Order: sequence, then C-alpha cells, then structure tokens
Amino acid sequence: MPLNIIVCVKQTPATANIQIDSHTGLLKSDGVNWGINPFDEYAIEEGIRLKERIPGSWCGALTLGLPRSEEVLREAIARGCDEAFHICGQEFDGSDTFATSYALHKGIQKLIQTKGKIDLILCGKQTNDGDAGQVGPGIAAWLDWPSVSYVKKIEEVNEKQVKIHRMMEDGSDILEVSLPAVLSVVKEINEPRLPSLKGKMASKKAVISKWNAEELGCDRSKVGLQGSPTVVAKRFLPPSRPQGTRLDGATIEDKAKKLVEKLKEHKLI
Repeated sequence: MPLNIIVCVKQTPATANIQIDSHTGLLKSDGVNWGINPFDEYAIEEGIRLKERIPGSWCGALTLGLPRSEEVLREAIARGCDEAFHICGQEFDGSDTFATSYALHKGIQKLIQTKGKIDLILCGKQTNDGDAGQVGPGIAAWLDWPSVSYVKKIEEVNEKQVKIHRMMEDGSDILEVSLPAVLSVVKEINEPRLPSLKGKMASKKAVISKWNAEELGCDRSKVGLQGSPTVVAKRFLPPSRPQGTRLDGATIEDKAKKLVEKLKEHKLI
C-alpha cells in the first residue's frame, strides 16, 4: 500500500562561525550562509528511499520559517521530494519549539485534508542551532501519534506499522510502531544523496504552497513569541579556551613526573 510521507525541515546557519550582537543579544544574520539543517538531510533521504521502495508513495517537505526558507524546500525537491509546503508569516516570528511544533502540526492537518492521509512524518533528531530535539516529539504530541527518536534504521513498513531500530547508549532497540507515526532519525540511518540535474530543474519550476496562521486555522495565542513559553534570558558566545600547557621531558617518566607536580600544584591530587 502506498505511503504518504512528510519530512519536516529547517533552514539553519551553514557555518559554525556565528556572531552575536553584544548589544541586542541577537544573531548577526548579515553575511551568514544558510542551508538545510544537517540532520534533516538524513530525514529527506530516508523519505525518498521509502518512496522509492514502495511504489506509488508520495513524499513532501514542510518547513516553518522566513521567506528565505523556500531555498531549503527547493533543495528537498531537487533531492527527490515530490512537493513542498511553506508555513510563513510575521505572526510566527520568535516561535520556540512548542510554538514551532504547534504550527507544523497544523500544516500536517491541512495536508491530511488534502491528501486524505499522512502515514509517516520524518524529522532530523535535532537542529544545529537549537539542539533541543523537541520538535519531532512535539508534533507527535499535538497529533496524538506514536513517536520514536534516535531512529537509525527503518527495517520494514506496511500500511499498519513500521519496524525500526532505535539507537541506545548500550546498543539498539527494535520496535514495532503503529502508523501514523513520527520518527526522528540520526545520521547513521543513511548517506544523503546530492541533487541530480533533473531534480534541480524540477525544483526551479516547482510551485511551493505557502500558508499563514489564518489559512491554517492557528490559535494566535500558540504561535510566535506570544505562544512560546521558553524565555531566552541571554545569548552569548562561549569564551575561547585558554591555551594548554605543554609538558616537556626527555622520557615518558620525566613527563609523568611533571604532570603529577602540575596536578598537585592545582590541588587536583
């Protein structure tokens, strides 16, 4: 039975060299390169692989973000997604993970009305800017669907359930989860493909559906800053690490002796 799959993606800074305005505490966006959240690339790839594995299946990409976020949706289409959907509007500005998952679930509900059903939602395990890992489980909570995080393998899937391997510190759990469900995947699940020339051409021609809060029927008290219970008290860059101390010695024994002396000096032993 064909599946309808949605992959939730986010546009994030494509660099680790992030600058914070010392006066406002906000991210300096001028000159920043943006791209698909790295963890979402694996979710996109897995959605496309499932579509290729099960004939007749459909895979769409969904994001919440500023107008420039359309770029990551076109990238998802270039890689093999069939359609893309963009939730945007000033009313969503400042949304935390709670408000973000609420808005995304409203978008998914709209797609259920359009497509008749959504069987599976795939997310990256976290984003490289917030690192919270809460949006996938949050979407599942709003929809009242089963949710599994740290998924490293989708072994079997049919119209009723999916068999997955969940990464744990001491190995893996093998779970059977009823559909529809939300899965948050880790990078061990696959190796993302690069966009093909055919895919790039399709992405340029693609018409991306755009929805605001009113079109989704959102409760305005649950979106944007007003709907975000998380309060960011301060943003700052971590201090640079001090230069380390080099211990020289003619032999390993000499170095070990100096190390012990240094530890005693700092009262660590």
